[in-house]
Amino acid sequence: MLNLALLTIKGVFRDKVFRGILVTAFAFLLIPPISTLSMRQVTALSLTLSLSLISFILLLLSIFLGGTSLWKDMERRYTFSVLGLPISRTSYLLGKFFGIAGFLSITAVLLGAVCCIVVWYISGAYPPPDRPLVWSNIVMAIIFDAMKYVLLISCAFLFSTVSTSFFLPIFGTISAFFIGSASQSVYDYINSPAGQSFSPLFNKTVTVLYYIVPNFSAFDLQVNAIYGVNLSLPGLLLTCSYFIVYTSLLLVMSSIIFSNREIQ
Repeated sequence: MLNLALLTIKGVFRDKVFRGILVTAFAFLLIPPISTLSMRQVTALSLTLSLSLISFILLLLSIFLGGTSLWKDMERRYTFSVLGLPISRTSYLLGKFFGIAGFLSITAVLLGAVCCIVVWYISGAYPPPDRPLVWSNIVMAIIFDAMKYVLLISCAFLFSTVSTSFFLPIFGTISAFFIGSASQSVYDYINSPAGQSFSPLFNKTVTVLYYIVPNFSAFDLQVNAIYGVNLSLPGLLLTCSYFIVYTSLLLVMSSIIFSNREIQ
Protein backbone atom coordinates (compact mmCIF):
# COMPACT_ATOMS: atom_id res chain seq x y z
CA MET A 1 0.00 0.00 0.00
CA LEU A 2 2.88 2.37 0.77
CA ASN A 3 4.49 1.67 -2.60
CA LEU A 4 1.20 2.34 -4.35
CA ALA A 5 0.83 5.62 -2.45
CA LEU A 6 4.32 6.69 -3.55
CA LEU A 7 3.57 5.74 -7.15
CA THR A 8 0.36 7.76 -6.97
CA ILE A 9 2.30 10.82 -5.80
CA LYS A 10 4.78 10.41 -8.65
CA GLY A 11 1.91 10.05 -11.11
CA VAL A 12 0.36 13.30 -9.92
CA PHE A 13 3.52 15.22 -10.82
CA ARG A 14 3.14 13.95 -14.40
CA ASP A 15 -0.56 14.83 -14.53
CA LYS A 16 -1.43 17.71 -16.88
CA VAL A 17 -4.28 18.75 -14.59
CA PHE A 18 -1.82 19.29 -11.74
CA ARG A 19 0.47 21.36 -13.94
CA GLY A 20 -2.44 23.51 -14.99
CA ILE A 21 -3.58 24.08 -11.43
CA LEU A 22 -0.01 24.81 -10.35
CA VAL A 23 0.01 27.85 -12.63
CA THR A 24 -2.62 29.34 -10.30
CA ALA A 25 0.02 29.52 -7.56
CA PHE A 26 1.77 32.32 -9.47
CA ALA A 27 -1.10 34.54 -8.29
CA PHE A 28 0.86 34.86 -5.02
CA LEU A 29 3.08 37.31 -6.90
CA LEU A 30 0.09 39.62 -7.33
CA ILE A 31 -0.87 39.68 -3.66
CA PRO A 32 1.67 42.32 -2.45
CA PRO A 33 0.70 44.99 -5.04
CA ILE A 34 -3.02 44.25 -4.63
CA SER A 35 -2.77 44.43 -0.83
CA THR A 36 -1.29 47.92 -0.98
CA LEU A 37 -4.57 49.15 -2.45
CA SER A 38 -5.97 48.94 1.06
CA MET A 39 -5.12 52.07 3.00
CA ARG A 40 -5.19 50.68 6.55
CA GLN A 41 -5.61 46.89 6.35
CA VAL A 42 -2.72 45.95 4.06
CA THR A 43 -1.52 43.01 6.16
CA ALA A 44 -5.03 41.72 6.83
CA LEU A 45 -5.88 41.89 3.12
CA SER A 46 -2.68 40.08 2.13
CA LEU A 47 -3.41 37.33 4.64
CA THR A 48 -7.01 37.05 3.45
CA LEU A 49 -5.96 36.77 -0.18
CA SER A 50 -3.18 34.29 0.61
CA LEU A 51 -5.39 31.95 2.63
CA SER A 52 -8.17 32.19 0.05
CA LEU A 53 -5.74 31.34 -2.75
CA ILE A 54 -4.44 28.32 -0.82
CA SER A 55 -7.99 27.15 -0.23
CA PHE A 56 -8.88 27.58 -3.90
CA ILE A 57 -5.86 25.62 -5.14
CA LEU A 58 -6.45 22.79 -2.66
CA LEU A 59 -10.10 22.69 -3.70
CA LEU A 60 -9.17 22.27 -7.36
CA LEU A 61 -6.64 19.56 -6.53
CA SER A 62 -9.06 17.63 -4.31
CA ILE A 63 -11.83 17.73 -6.93
CA PHE A 64 -9.85 16.88 -10.03
CA LEU A 65 -7.28 14.52 -8.52
CA GLY A 66 -9.62 12.83 -6.05
CA GLY A 67 -12.47 12.61 -8.53
CA THR A 68 -10.49 11.29 -11.50
CA SER A 69 -7.79 9.08 -9.98
CA LEU A 70 -9.74 5.81 -9.93
CA TRP A 71 -11.59 6.66 -13.13
CA LYS A 72 -8.34 7.25 -15.06
CA ASP A 73 -6.81 4.00 -13.82
CA MET A 74 -9.86 2.03 -14.93
CA GLU A 75 -10.03 3.80 -18.29
CA ARG A 76 -6.37 3.07 -18.96
CA ARG A 77 -6.73 -0.51 -17.71
CA TYR A 78 -4.12 0.11 -14.99
CA THR A 79 -6.50 -1.19 -12.34
CA PHE A 80 -6.60 -4.67 -13.89
CA SER A 81 -2.80 -4.90 -13.94
CA VAL A 82 -2.46 -3.79 -10.31
CA LEU A 83 -5.24 -6.04 -9.02
CA GLY A 84 -3.61 -8.95 -10.83
CA LEU A 85 -0.80 -8.66 -8.29
CA PRO A 86 -1.10 -10.05 -4.74
CA ILE A 87 -2.86 -6.93 -3.48
CA SER A 88 -6.42 -6.58 -2.24
CA ARG A 89 -8.87 -4.04 -3.60
CA THR A 90 -8.96 -2.35 -0.20
CA SER A 91 -5.18 -1.93 -0.20
CA TYR A 92 -5.33 -0.57 -3.73
CA LEU A 93 -8.05 1.92 -2.80
CA LEU A 94 -6.30 3.07 0.37
CA GLY A 95 -2.99 3.33 -1.45
CA LYS A 96 -4.52 5.66 -4.02
CA PHE A 97 -6.25 7.69 -1.33
CA PHE A 98 -3.21 8.15 0.88
CA GLY A 99 -1.11 8.99 -2.16
CA ILE A 100 -3.40 11.83 -3.21
CA ALA A 101 -3.97 12.93 0.40
CA GLY A 102 -0.21 12.93 0.96
CA PHE A 103 0.37 14.98 -2.15
CA LEU A 104 -2.31 17.44 -1.08
CA SER A 105 -0.65 17.77 2.32
CA ILE A 106 2.75 18.42 0.74
CA THR A 107 1.18 21.06 -1.50
CA ALA A 108 -0.48 22.69 1.54
CA VAL A 109 2.88 22.86 3.32
CA LEU A 110 4.61 24.47 0.33
CA LEU A 111 1.79 26.94 -0.30
CA GLY A 112 1.65 27.69 3.43
CA ALA A 113 5.35 28.52 3.40
CA VAL A 114 4.85 30.88 0.46
CA CYS A 115 1.87 32.44 2.27
CA CYS A 116 3.93 33.06 5.40
CA ILE A 117 6.73 34.64 3.34
CA VAL A 118 4.28 36.97 1.59
CA VAL A 119 2.54 37.96 4.83
CA TRP A 120 5.86 38.42 6.64
CA TYR A 121 7.09 40.71 3.87
CA ILE A 122 3.88 42.75 3.86
CA SER A 123 3.73 42.98 7.67
CA GLY A 124 7.31 44.29 7.70
CA ALA A 125 6.57 46.98 5.15
CA TYR A 126 3.09 47.79 6.48
CA PRO A 127 2.86 46.81 10.19
CA PRO A 128 -0.71 46.05 11.37
CA PRO A 129 -2.02 49.20 13.10
CA ASP A 130 -4.36 47.57 15.62
CA ARG A 131 -3.56 43.88 16.11
CA PRO A 132 -0.35 41.81 15.82
CA LEU A 133 -0.13 38.73 13.66
CA VAL A 134 -0.64 35.43 15.48
CA TRP A 135 1.49 33.04 13.46
CA SER A 136 0.23 29.96 15.29
CA ASN A 137 -3.31 30.83 14.15
CA ILE A 138 -2.11 31.16 10.57
CA VAL A 139 -0.39 27.78 10.69
CA MET A 140 -3.45 26.13 12.24
CA ALA A 141 -5.70 27.69 9.60
CA ILE A 142 -3.57 26.15 6.84
CA ILE A 143 -3.44 22.75 8.57
CA PHE A 144 -7.18 22.59 9.08
CA ASP A 145 -7.76 23.76 5.52
CA ALA A 146 -5.69 20.81 4.32
CA MET A 147 -7.70 18.47 6.57
CA LYS A 148 -10.93 19.81 5.05
CA TYR A 149 -9.81 18.94 1.54
CA VAL A 150 -8.49 15.52 2.53
CA LEU A 151 -12.00 14.88 3.82
CA LEU A 152 -13.34 16.09 0.47
CA ILE A 153 -11.02 13.64 -1.30
CA SER A 154 -12.59 10.80 0.70
CA CYS A 155 -15.98 12.00 -0.57
CA ALA A 156 -14.61 11.96 -4.12
CA PHE A 157 -13.39 8.39 -3.68
CA LEU A 158 -16.81 7.31 -2.44
CA PHE A 159 -18.41 8.74 -5.58
CA SER A 160 -15.72 7.12 -7.73
CA THR A 161 -16.44 3.66 -6.35
CA VAL A 162 -20.13 3.78 -7.29
CA SER A 163 -19.70 5.25 -10.77
CA THR A 164 -17.96 4.25 -13.97
CA SER A 165 -18.28 7.70 -15.51
CA PHE A 166 -16.30 10.90 -15.12
CA PHE A 167 -19.25 13.10 -14.22
CA LEU A 168 -20.53 11.72 -10.91
CA PRO A 169 -17.18 11.87 -9.04
CA ILE A 170 -16.49 15.43 -10.25
CA PHE A 171 -19.93 16.98 -9.89
CA GLY A 172 -20.77 14.89 -6.85
CA THR A 173 -17.64 16.17 -5.12
CA ILE A 174 -18.42 19.77 -6.08
CA SER A 175 -21.98 19.38 -4.76
CA ALA A 176 -20.73 17.80 -1.53
CA PHE A 177 -18.36 20.72 -1.01
CA PHE A 178 -21.02 23.41 -1.45
CA ILE A 179 -23.60 21.55 0.64
CA GLY A 180 -21.08 20.80 3.38
CA SER A 181 -19.88 24.40 3.41
CA ALA A 182 -23.43 25.74 3.84
CA SER A 183 -24.83 23.08 6.18
CA GLN A 184 -23.81 24.85 9.41
CA SER A 185 -25.37 28.16 8.33
CA VAL A 186 -28.61 26.47 7.29
CA TYR A 187 -28.77 24.49 10.53
CA ASP A 188 -28.19 27.62 12.62
CA TYR A 189 -30.89 29.46 10.68
CA ILE A 190 -33.64 26.88 11.13
CA ASN A 191 -32.85 26.74 14.85
CA SER A 192 -33.09 30.51 15.17
CA PRO A 193 -36.38 32.34 15.84
CA ALA A 194 -36.68 33.12 12.12
CA GLY A 195 -36.50 29.42 11.27
CA GLN A 196 -39.57 28.54 13.32
CA SER A 197 -41.78 29.63 10.42
CA PHE A 198 -40.88 26.43 8.53
CA SER A 199 -42.79 23.21 9.03
CA PRO A 200 -41.52 20.75 11.69
CA LEU A 201 -41.00 18.10 8.98
CA PHE A 202 -38.75 20.43 7.00
CA ASN A 203 -36.74 21.34 10.10
CA LYS A 204 -36.28 17.67 11.02
CA THR A 205 -35.21 16.84 7.46
CA VAL A 206 -32.63 19.62 7.49
CA THR A 207 -31.39 18.48 10.90
CA VAL A 208 -30.95 14.89 9.68
CA LEU A 209 -29.08 16.08 6.59
CA TYR A 210 -26.92 18.31 8.79
CA TYR A 211 -25.65 15.27 10.68
CA ILE A 212 -25.17 13.22 7.51
CA VAL A 213 -23.33 15.58 5.17
CA PRO A 214 -19.75 16.62 6.01
CA ASN A 215 -19.48 19.92 7.89
CA PHE A 216 -16.67 21.72 6.11
CA SER A 217 -17.29 25.01 7.87
CA ALA A 218 -15.92 23.46 11.09
CA PHE A 219 -12.44 23.53 9.50
CA ASP A 220 -12.54 27.22 8.57
CA LEU A 221 -10.17 29.15 10.83
CA GLN A 222 -9.56 32.12 8.56
CA VAL A 223 -11.26 34.56 10.93
CA ASN A 224 -9.00 33.39 13.75
CA ALA A 225 -5.92 33.80 11.55
CA ILE A 226 -6.83 37.20 10.08
CA TYR A 227 -8.07 38.89 13.25
CA GLY A 228 -5.96 37.04 15.83
CA VAL A 229 -9.00 35.51 17.57
CA ASN A 230 -7.99 32.94 20.20
CA LEU A 231 -8.41 29.31 19.20
CA SER A 232 -10.40 26.92 21.36
CA LEU A 233 -8.36 23.80 22.14
CA PRO A 234 -11.45 21.64 22.85
CA GLY A 235 -12.95 22.86 19.58
CA LEU A 236 -9.79 21.95 17.66
CA LEU A 237 -9.67 18.49 19.23
CA LEU A 238 -13.35 17.94 18.44
CA THR A 239 -12.79 18.94 14.82
CA CYS A 240 -9.79 16.58 14.56
CA SER A 241 -11.88 13.74 15.98
CA TYR A 242 -14.66 14.57 13.53
CA PHE A 243 -12.16 14.50 10.66
CA ILE A 244 -10.77 11.11 11.66
CA VAL A 245 -14.15 9.47 12.25
CA TYR A 246 -15.88 10.87 9.16
CA THR A 247 -12.97 10.17 6.82
CA SER A 248 -12.65 6.63 8.18
CA LEU A 249 -16.36 5.97 7.66
CA LEU A 250 -16.21 7.19 4.08
CA LEU A 251 -13.16 5.04 3.35
CA VAL A 252 -14.81 1.98 4.90
CA MET A 253 -17.91 2.54 2.76
CA SER A 254 -15.74 3.08 -0.33
CA SER A 255 -13.78 -0.09 0.39
CA ILE A 256 -16.94 -2.19 0.79
CA ILE A 257 -18.44 -0.87 -2.45
CA PHE A 258 -15.19 -1.19 -4.41
CA SER A 259 -14.55 -4.72 -3.12
CA ASN A 260 -17.96 -5.90 -4.29
CA ARG A 261 -17.99 -3.98 -7.55
CA GLU A 262 -17.70 -5.76 -10.87
CA ILE A 263 -14.88 -4.13 -12.81
CA GLN A 264 -15.13 -4.42 -16.56
